[in-house]
Amino acid sequence: MKKTILALSTIAILAISCKNEADPFLVKEQNIGMLTDSTQVKDLDIIFAKDSIVKPIAGDEFAGSVNTIEIYEKGGKHLLSIIPKQALDSTSTISIVKFKDPRYKTEKGVNSLSTFEDIEKNYTISKIQNSFKSASVFVKGSKMMFLFDKNDLPAEFKFDITKTIEPANIPSKAKIKHFMIGW
Repeated sequence: MKKTILALSTIAILAISCKNEADPFLVKEQNIGMLTDSTQVKDLDIIFAKDSIVKPIAGDEFAGSVNTIEIYEKGGKHLLSIIPKQALDSTSTISIVKFKDPRYKTEKGVNSLSTFEDIEKNYTISKIQNSFKSASVFVKGSKMMFLFDKNDLPAEFKFDITKTIEPANIPSKAKIKHFMIGW
């Protein structure tokens, strides 16, 4: 009888623990699925074993690119762009992850198809940085960044990078141009 109870308990624990797998598309402060802020470039082959990885090759560092590593599903859908802290160093950790696939979402449901309104409803905006082609929105207590195309902003902001952009200056229906996290 004791062995039966022990066996059933073991099976129940195993069944519960199997269901607690990490959501590969959930964006958190320290991780995205199995990808963490301490993941080294050499580990990407293991984490994305079922996907296609496009890595820069030696000599590309002189082409003016930032040596971005692209992750695609086997079917060709672009998932992520990963920028390492050190170019062409397999032991380097990750600096920035850009989310290309809308399945990647925050715990509050914000993804690359979200709008400025979604960000305002779910987060406190800490800073908006005005750059040449976009407005970069940073949220309080987070390493996430959302970029909005300046073409979606009022005309007065399109060509003046010195002008301060306030949350009220970004239309609520403005779509996210880029969604990323920096580690």
